[in-house]
Amino acid sequence: MQLGKKIGVLASGQGSNLQAIIDAEKRGELAGKVSVVVSDNPDAYVLKRAKDNGIKDVVLDSKKFISREEYDQALLKILNEENLDLVVLAGFMRILSRIIVSAYPGRIMNIHPSLLPSFPGKEGIKKALEHGVKITGCTVHFVDEKLDNGPIIIQEAIPILQEDTEETLRERVQAAEHRNYPRAIDLFCRDLLKIEGRRCFIYGPEE
Repeated sequence: MQLGKKIGVLASGQGSNLQAIIDAEKRGELAGKVSVVVSDNPDAYVLKRAKDNGIKDVVLDSKKFISREEYDQALLKILNEENLDLVVLAGFMRILSRIIVSAYPGRIMNIHPSLLPSFPGKEGIKKALEHGVKITGCTVHFVDEKLDNGPIIIQEAIPILQEDTEETLRERVQAAEHRNYPRAIDLFCRDLLKIEGRRCFIYGPEE
């Protein structure tokens, strides 16, 4: 069932999660379409992924703005012009201010490489290894005004093996991200998610 939801992706780096979303869309597993990719980094490989797949790409270079608020005002203008239903953060290395979050309540998603609320912020995989936990994973969640804090949509647990390095663990966590991010986005696009307080419920058939 294609509901025609329009998705905007914000990214700063390689864009492997964007590629997973695009691939799911091509397989018919996403009830929506990525209509724009915005990056704060003019050298980000994610921009090439967008071009290669015929998606509008926009560079909003963070170095050209004095403050976070000024940057987010410019970003909000771009997002509003696209008339988006959902904003997806895919390795976007900026914390969104209230300017963006309040404009898209319950319509911004992020993915984080840990089982939140454990190990929020940067280097979630490294922190999990250093802390000695036996299980980590990834979390897809809605974004609010606090860092890595919004209602959790999907989580997948990944066992940490004794022989794991940061690189080997990252590889498995990223594979889980690529499975779960498109799924969460599809649930949103099919209107199967409902936020009640801190909890996010999935309603109706997932398939």
